[in-house]
Amino acid sequence: MAEICSLTELLAAYPKPSVLAYKKELAHIDRQARAFIARSSFLVIATADADGWPDASPRGDPPGFVVVEDEHRLLMPDRPGNNRVDSFRNLVVNPKIGMLFFVPGHQYSLRINGEAHLLTDTALRERFAVNGKPARAVVEVTARQVFFHCGKSLIRAKLWNPEHWPSRDGLLSLGRAIADQNPTVDGDKAEEFVAASIRDHLY
Repeated sequence: MAEICSLTELLAAYPKPSVLAYKKELAHIDRQARAFIARSSFLVIATADADGWPDASPRGDPPGFVVVEDEHRLLMPDRPGNNRVDSFRNLVVNPKIGMLFFVPGHQYSLRINGEAHLLTDTALRERFAVNGKPARAVVEVTARQVFFHCGKSLIRAKLWNPEHWPSRDGLLSLGRAIADQNPTVDGDKAEEFVAASIRDHLY
């Protein structure tokens, strides 16, 4: 099977990026990126461990939950999760991070790559409190690359068009899916655990 195994082969297989693709990359957070982040309620962060093994993790909260501190720094609060802390394990040994921001209904996305630090100052965590509960930590990201991503993938996926969403028939709930994957897990108990976690520990 044919395979691309070198940078030379890769560049030969694809045409050069357009001038617009080259010029869109910034090294700071400008007003357009700031406006997009202020409206974003969902993003995916990408990290990697010391050996380069990658991880991608979703993050969501009301629009604007990621705060632009200045033209180079972002602050993202951490909310209760499953406590695997996969992304944070990676950031401790490899601070590089990728962030892909979405605005529901909008056809393009925003990419920011940079370096991250996990901050646990009490005052900073309190600044991002919800319902009296402070953030568990705050991720400070220093942006190195900032650019908008073409909307072709979202357009092809029809991601924001409910009439094109596939049927969810046959997709199990989270607790049932985990129980189906692992016979040592009791499905009923797993369902109860997931429901209680969402009900009592969303923040």
